[in-house]
Amino acid sequence: MSSLREVLNQQVREGELYEPIDRNRIRCFACGHCCPILEGQPGVCKVRYNQGGKLYVPWGYVGGVQCDPIEKKPFFHAYPGALAYSFGMLGCDLHCSYCQNWVTSQALRDPHAVSAPLEASPELLVKDALRLGAKVLVSTYNEPLITAEWAVAIFKEARASGLKTAFVSNGNGTPQVLEYIRPWVDFYKVDLKSFDDRHYRQLGGRIGPILDTIQRLHDMDIWLEIVTLLIPGFNDSNDELRRLADFLAGVSPDIPWHVTAFHKDYRMSDPANTTAEDLMRAAEIGKNAGLHFVYAGNLPGKVGALENTRCSQCGHTLISRYGYFIEEYSISSNGCCPSCGTKVPGCWAQRFEGQITDHPFVPGHKSNFVTIE
Repeated sequence: MSSLREVLNQQVREGELYEPIDRNRIRCFACGHCCPILEGQPGVCKVRYNQGGKLYVPWGYVGGVQCDPIEKKPFFHAYPGALAYSFGMLGCDLHCSYCQNWVTSQALRDPHAVSAPLEASPELLVKDALRLGAKVLVSTYNEPLITAEWAVAIFKEARASGLKTAFVSNGNGTPQVLEYIRPWVDFYKVDLKSFDDRHYRQLGGRIGPILDTIQRLHDMDIWLEIVTLLIPGFNDSNDELRRLADFLAGVSPDIPWHVTAFHKDYRMSDPANTTAEDLMRAAEIGKNAGLHFVYAGNLPGKVGALENTRCSQCGHTLISRYGYFIEEYSISSNGCCPSCGTKVPGCWAQRFEGQITDHPFVPGHKSNFVTIE
């Protein structure tokens, strides 16, 4: 039986996000590491590699598919109630010890992270998404920037079929990869894990590229939402949260900021799980920094009104939520507050089309995905 690396090395094509350096070395621009890659070696992500002075990148498979309420991504200002057809790949450019998707993201890095790839094509993925009534096709679960070429091929097919597209990402980008995906991505969620470079280096990255990505995405007019998983003792000090919120407000006070609850996972079992009080404290810091839309997630019913979207001018409740479920929706057909007429930042349907599901599910066997061996 072939090893996972042997299987994945057959599911490739030449990439576009690289340049030659010298002596068959190349530089990859898919993520903020900008790896100089030697002949026969992979980059930090383990799935983009140099063969014969050319960069080969993942192609023709997925690590898994799932259908989610778009609120799970989380996007709160992009077609609430819509179904997001989510696909992931294998590999990541970071190695977070608390990763909830470590089985796919840490493939080829952690010997226990073994997830059989499924043969796929852009046409098959889009057909499956349409069959299930999805509005949005999302690259998520592992880091989508390191499979940007494959995502763009899928998103081109998705756009042609009337679907919206999104990245759920750690934001460790480069100017080159952001320009490459720019024409094909509608929504982008960045996981801003900390506001301390020391913490980012513990996770295998640097904070600089992430902050640059956030600014660039906003300047590109790609709809952007930010998530911070609040981890007690790691990134939850008042000082760090104030600096983080001040940065986001400086980019735009209209960027939604989601603070979500940590629970013990993968290799991080020391900190206590995040409490509702922790989330509400962080949310208050965000509001005091001038952010108009601050949300607390993962603890439905325990964080007061912090699951709801309210008008930044008059305070009218525009969307009431419980977890991923939309309880009430009152944004007008032109995307404004019905009470005072203020434009609500985001991407809205002309009318609320109901909610297909309020829980994630895996598409049935009719999807016809075959395991690659």
